[in-house]
Amino acid sequence: MKQVLMSWSGGKDSCLALYEVQQSPEYQVAALLTTITEDYDRISMHGVRRELLERQVAALGLSLEQIVITRGATNEEYERKFIGACASYKGIDSIIFGDLFLEDIKRYRDELLARHNLRGIYPVWRRNTTKFINTFLELGFKAIVTCVDATVLGPEFAGRVIDESFVSSLPAAVDPCGENGEFHTFVFDGPNFNQPITFGKGDVVCRDGFWVCDLLPAKMG
Repeated sequence: MKQVLMSWSGGKDSCLALYEVQQSPEYQVAALLTTITEDYDRISMHGVRRELLERQVAALGLSLEQIVITRGATNEEYERKFIGACASYKGIDSIIFGDLFLEDIKRYRDELLARHNLRGIYPVWRRNTTKFINTFLELGFKAIVTCVDATVLGPEFAGRVIDESFVSSLPAAVDPCGENGEFHTFVFDGPNFNQPITFGKGDVVCRDGFWVCDLLPAKMG
């Protein structure tokens, strides 16, 4: 079984990709790689607190490698730290990504990895996004919307749980998986979780062009 790393956002796309990889006898995930913005102590882009990420990965029974970048980090900073994290896992040359259909992002990843004798694996690439979200829900995954692009969705969408009602209420121009960056999610339960992640919902605020719902870790014990 080949050891691989996985780029991990904590959202639905990477979670379903992980689940499918875990069903395969071909790969074993050695660790999840997550980019954290140190100024906020949150998952970059998704805005989820580090504590919730750590609880999520523990519930999945996996190891976590945190890649800490500064607010407004350049590509050079991100690439240096990402490749450095990958290099610390000796003998591993493949990274799993949950990308669905953005060709420019896949090209960027592949070119970056090739420069360092690494390769990307894309288990859900070109998956129909309507079928993808239906499969996600049918398998019993549960996710909440952490932030939405304020130019395409209103604040009422932030903090909503992903379900059939949410999907049917999306404007026609919005991808049902938010693959164009319309919204981001945090998965808090599913068939590969050993327990659900509990949290509360804080205020919805506008930050850097996104409506963001703050998720508050529930007290343990």
